[in-house]
Amino acid sequence: MTHHAPPLRRSLPRLLPDRFAAFGAVLIVLVVLAAVLAPWLAPYPLDEVRPLERLRPPSAEHWFGTDQVGRDVLTRILYGGRTSLFIAASVLAVSALAGVTLGVVAGYAGGWLRDVIMRVTDIFLAFPALLLSLALAVVLQPGVNTVILAIAVTWWPWYTRLSASVAASIATRPYVDAARCLGVPAPLIILRHVLPNSLTPVLVQLSLDAGGVILTAAALSYLGLGAQEPTAEWGLMVQQGQTLFTTNWWVVTFPGLAILLTAFAFNVLGEGLRGALDIRSGGARQERATQEPASAERPRP
Repeated sequence: MTHHAPPLRRSLPRLLPDRFAAFGAVLIVLVVLAAVLAPWLAPYPLDEVRPLERLRPPSAEHWFGTDQVGRDVLTRILYGGRTSLFIAASVLAVSALAGVTLGVVAGYAGGWLRDVIMRVTDIFLAFPALLLSLALAVVLQPGVNTVILAIAVTWWPWYTRLSASVAASIATRPYVDAARCLGVPAPLIILRHVLPNSLTPVLVQLSLDAGGVILTAAALSYLGLGAQEPTAEWGLMVQQGQTLFTTNWWVVTFPGLAILLTAFAFNVLGEGLRGALDIRSGGARQERATQEPASAERPRP
């Protein structure tokens, strides 16, 4: 007698997220909570300077040690998470808003409008993103707002190209054609039908890009073009402690680990979401093919 698992149990593994993706999601939640609750979790005030306790190694009093002027490294990492996450969220919001808007319009409208938008997008994509961000950051005054602007200018074309390809496919669907035949205005069709169905790949791409934005922002701050003192930011902390790595390793190691773990968590989550969507769609296609084997061979009328 063959034992058959209940339908819910058979479908549950496909619905459950990948273990690595779940680990990434939990890690992201912990990082966000630590940044939000920094005023309550930090053991010392952010700007408290203790010259007599400068460059103290990790201990029970200072878990991550102290920096060159006696500030608690753990406190600055917690507050630095606020700055790094704010930069990432701002860059992704601005890039997605501009990129998805242009991409959906280009994909739905087609014709010369699509050609113009795509050619402008190709111009931005022709430049290496990091070099273009560096060039913009050098021209502008260093600061958090400069980092956001410099990265967002180089990030939006990716969302334009992604959403344009998805919107072009959706624009040919029967329900969109039916809406056109009923005289529904194009802006309303875009808002009600094209845009909502174009967001799924964009959301997956956002989760993948968050880690890259954090790394790029840290690189700009490391080069002195991003956050400035007294702002706590992970890349700036690495830059300030780089000369002390061989003698006072904790000053640069813990901020570097914060950057690494956060970027890793976002990448793992994004890959897990993308894999789950591919597996789910592939599984659905395979299940339909198994249930209706003759339909694939049935000739078209």
